Amino acid sequence: MSSSKQSVVPSAREALNKFKMESANEVGVNLKQGYNGDLTSREAGSVGGQMVKKMKPERTASYIRKDRTAFGHSVTVRYTATILA
Repeated sequence: MSSSKQSVVPSAREALNKFKMESANEVGVNLKQGYNGDLTSREAGSVGGQMVKKMKPERTASYIRKDRTAFGHSVTVRYTATILA
């Protein structure tokens, strides 16, 4: 399997960079074009986290609670919510 940094869609890199800059502005991180090695891990992570929040609007939460119908049993409860913007 060969590795290539070429995008399948040439405009995809531009679009992702624009998306990254918009996400950085939303969380208050000052990004510049090119290398951003002076960012802290927290700042870089907040930009990536903001991007994921926007790309994946569905949230899921799961927890285990005791089953009220059978003594000693438990039931997994899962909630899924879609965030509409």
